[in-house]
Amino acid sequence: MSDLWRYAFVQQALLVGVITAVVAGCVGLFVTARSMSFAVHGLAEVGFTGAAAAVFFGLPPSLGVLATTCAAALAIGALGVRLRERDVAVGSVMALGTGLGVLFLTLTPRYATEAYGILFGSILAVTRQDVIRSALVGAVALLALAVIYRPLRFASVDPDVAEARGVPIRVLSAAFLLILALAVAEAVQVVGVLLILTLLIVPAGAAQRLTVHPGRALAYSVLIALGATLGGLACAVSTGWPVSFFVSALSFTAYLLARLYAHLHAGPRWAPRRGRDTPPSRAAAR
Repeated sequence: MSDLWRYAFVQQALLVGVITAVVAGCVGLFVTARSMSFAVHGLAEVGFTGAAAAVFFGLPPSLGVLATTCAAALAIGALGVRLRERDVAVGSVMALGTGLGVLFLTLTPRYATEAYGILFGSILAVTRQDVIRSALVGAVALLALAVIYRPLRFASVDPDVAEARGVPIRVLSAAFLLILALAVAEAVQVVGVLLILTLLIVPAGAAQRLTVHPGRALAYSVLIALGATLGGLACAVSTGWPVSFFVSALSFTAYLLARLYAHLHAGPRWAPRRGRDTPPSRAAAR
């Protein structure tokens, strides 16, 4: 097994895995805070359509995934900002995308193995160009997230108050959807469309069970995503089993352990004593 780590395809898979885990861990924390799990699944489904279209036109599937997820993010952002509107928008875009994917697969004259690989992930098949593309996409996603981090966190915690304070909710929502599209395009290489929630939801959910501090939660989410991705890759190389299975199993195990930790350390929390004539907001601020 030690000889396998000397091969270029394994080293390239490691690099892509690290980049994907960092991006997914950072973005996933806001996905859970903004209740956008359905949006993740919808963008991933549309990404499969992009892969099928790319194969039909003779282009790299990863390029098709990136293009269609970004286009779908813009469409969802234009159709709905609020939670109820967004779910309907995601469902509508996902339905159209799935139909187009079936059409492209039907029109493709040969068996589209590259497109089907997007369903389950193909990290061990990434090329040097894929590593460079992942690094560029990941850098853009992290830089954009850093730029809007503070207003996005405010809007995620209390969107009504943020909007009243002049925070551009619609612009932030559209910007984060584009960042999410980049993260989805990264993650499908590792776990595929069907297991996309493994990296973009589960590590962040586990991190939120460990701490309520935003900075620590972000760090824990990235570490859990890194551990699941690199651990899953190591297990796959040693056993020959699918990488996506091990990544999903390790992520779920981390989530269960985080829930157990939260249950064992759950005790009475300090709460400020509220006076008879003191408004709730002032009492909480004391």
